Amino acid sequence: MPPKVALSKLVNSLKGVSSRRLRQEYPELVRHYWRAQRLWSGSYFAGSAGGPPLSIVKQYIEQQNQPV
Repeated sequence: MPPKVALSKLVNSLKGVSSRRLRQEYPELVRHYWRAQRLWSGSYFAGSAGGPPLSIVKQYIEQQNQPV
């Protein structure tokens, strides 16, 4: 995406494309999410980390609680 594209539009595009591809590759997802009729939540989080090395950021993310 060009740098001037709003982050919300980028996230919306990524969610839309990934949802379509996942539904094509795994048709059983349609049955599982038939009530919500959407695969992803409407929300998202974006953050930046300018100081620590990527290995530290990755370690932090991996140590977060997993959704139930």
